[in-house]
Amino acid sequence: MPVVLAHYPNPERPSWQHALARAIRDPQDLLDELELSHELLPAARRAAARFPLVVPRGFVARMRRGDPSDPLLRQVLPLDDELTELPGFSPDPVHDLKAEVAPGVLHKYPGRVLLITTGACGVHCRYCFRREFPYETSSTENSTWREATTYISGDPSIREVILSGGDPLSLSDRRLGLLFEALGSIPHVERIRIHTRQPIVLPERVDTGLIATLGQRPPSFALVVVIHANHAQEIDERVAIALGQLRQAGAMLLNQAVLLRGVNDTEEALVALSESLARVGVLPYYLNVLDRVRGSAHFEVDEARGLELMAALRARLPGYLVPRLVSDRPGNSSKTILSE
Repeated sequence: MPVVLAHYPNPERPSWQHALARAIRDPQDLLDELELSHELLPAARRAAARFPLVVPRGFVARMRRGDPSDPLLRQVLPLDDELTELPGFSPDPVHDLKAEVAPGVLHKYPGRVLLITTGACGVHCRYCFRREFPYETSSTENSTWREATTYISGDPSIREVILSGGDPLSLSDRRLGLLFEALGSIPHVERIRIHTRQPIVLPERVDTGLIATLGQRPPSFALVVVIHANHAQEIDERVAIALGQLRQAGAMLLNQAVLLRGVNDTEEALVALSESLARVGVLPYYLNVLDRVRGSAHFEVDEARGLELMAALRARLPGYLVPRLVSDRPGNSSKTILSE
């Protein structure tokens, strides 16, 4: 499961690390903050014992007080539903471990590899498909990147390196800089893609240190940042500023969302999300059907409903604001685009 960062004060830490240190980790604190009934507490504690609660206070501030169905709360509140074992839901639903070619290096698709840079994350989304991933043995976090760069160097077909986790922006600026430097020594790598939820849940992470680090990447690297927002309510003024700073640093900004029951499984919610993304300079990229990780069945929306929603979006939005509905099907050479 994702690594929970230590929470203790350190005056030398950047402000984003202070914000992360203050994240809510006790279900009772979350319920109290949102003025919700403690009737939810026993179930939340049972589920959090299997997959810990972590949610930054700034993200909680965007939730509606007194509403147990708030779409942001639903993404992070542990529930008894997570403890139900159902056929078809597994610890590794997209077969990450079968694609591992070196510690923390996943090579599923032609032309690109994915690095599990860290197990740390600024928020524990309850539908996370890597909630049971063995980060202690399958991560590059504690390495000098040697095995990863050796593998990438040996395959000139690899043009793009995807930084994932956990969340790669949980790494310090120094570690990110070292990683950019290591990848910059490989002449056939042309693009770096960062998959991150931090600019959404912890916009403090986009600070002058990070922007400087991104600016120091090799000039040959195109930079793509794929953020993860599921609902328009997640995008506030501070998030908009952070995303603007990433654009100014030369990043192409895309969004990946997950289609989630009770969060964004309505036409209005998805239209609002796309329009909110457009206002902050982010293109909708993928709308993923749920990866069937154990403990997430209560979020699943069937594909037929997903196709209905896509038809509704196409009728209301310009094509560039309609994400592609996709499924990650193990063994395929790319994400599977679902169409009518």
